[in-house]
Amino acid sequence: MKYMLMMHTGQDVADGILNWDPEDVKAHMGFQHDFDDALKDSGELVFAEGLSFPDQARLVRSDGVSPAVTDGPFPESKEFLMGFWIVDCDSLDRALEIAAEASAAPGPGGVPLGIPIEVRPIMKAPAGDA
Repeated sequence: MKYMLMMHTGQDVADGILNWDPEDVKAHMGFQHDFDDALKDSGELVFAEGLSFPDQARLVRSDGVSPAVTDGPFPESKEFLMGFWIVDCDSLDRALEIAAEASAAPGPGGVPLGIPIEVRPIMKAPAGDA
């Protein structure tokens, strides 16, 4: 079964990372690369990416005639999606284990960050009338 694991964070945490000691940033990024490599080696990683900050996001709404493009998300948003993994694993329990490991990514001084990771099953499209 496939799951999407979404890393949510607040602007305060994202801004804080910009001020970390360079060795802490290196350790954090090393963890992320090693984590992805382990998922690749186990055959569970389908796809993973980090995302840019929300100030680079755009919202598109269309009535089918004239799309409207605005900056987004709205400034009152307290959290945003920082990155995600698509994993293909045997069970929800395994997806939760993977999410727990991602949540414990190291921060300053190697202390686990406890980043919220949302886990959602990926739905399959209903079978067509072929």
